[in-house]
Amino acid sequence: MKQAKLFIELTRLRRPIGYMLLFWPCVWGLTLAYDFSQEKITFFFYTILFLLGAILMRSAGCIVNDIADKKFDQKVSRTKNRPIASGKVSVKRGFVYSIILCLFAFIVLIQFNNLTIILAIASMPLAFTYPLMKRFTYWPQLFLGITFNYGFILGWTSITGELNFKPVIVYFGAIFWTIGYDTIYGFQDIKDDEIIGVKSTSIKFKSNPKLFLIICYLIFTISLLLLGLLMNFKTIYYILLFFLIIQMFYYQVYKLNIKKVESCLEVFKSNNFLGLLTSILILLGRLT
Repeated sequence: MKQAKLFIELTRLRRPIGYMLLFWPCVWGLTLAYDFSQEKITFFFYTILFLLGAILMRSAGCIVNDIADKKFDQKVSRTKNRPIASGKVSVKRGFVYSIILCLFAFIVLIQFNNLTIILAIASMPLAFTYPLMKRFTYWPQLFLGITFNYGFILGWTSITGELNFKPVIVYFGAIFWTIGYDTIYGFQDIKDDEIIGVKSTSIKFKSNPKLFLIICYLIFTISLLLLGLLMNFKTIYYILLFFLIIQMFYYQVYKLNIKKVESCLEVFKSNNFLGLLTSILILLGRLT
């Protein structure tokens, strides 16, 4: 039971926001590509597969991140008690856990078509090198955005078996959505990160964070607007898009107080709702 509790803590299973932010782009791509005039069972089956994949890969990613950041985590008040940083779980055991999780994720992956399998495997270096980026660049959030939204491409190809410019447009915009919310998340540790030498967009744009967030969310908004135009979505799509814009620019930018950890965490978590709202947005666009 003790090891089970440590495993749950290590993989952050009690904090679903992480794997949900990985899961939502998968749903977007799946919803955008799926032909709802056909049997719906495939759609729900693929949705469950993507959810399982998101949970497994995010869990493995958390372990790899904790192994790579062990020394950094020991110096940050919010992370010093993590299982690997505190020594409750060894690095060797952590590697074993991550390998097992990746094997289960591979079993999920091979349920899809060949193109999706190839693209997913090609993304693995991105997924496991992200923790190292904060040592070399102020843009680790960019690499996180490329990785976390890759599921949008996979969701699309799992249905169509091909790739074109439509999912790429939203994928590009969603990268900036991730840059935005992870910049907000990074403000929680900004003081400790500056002391130990870790880089982030939170530090780079700390003098004018709201302008940077506005730019990020504006790019994401434009990508969704272009999607609606390219797909000939009806008026309901743009009405709901308006509410999504309010959620981003009012609740995530205007109400954000970067000096308060509670505010940063609350705003960051609100992106789970934004992911759901975007899923409904695309679904209504397809069905109306």
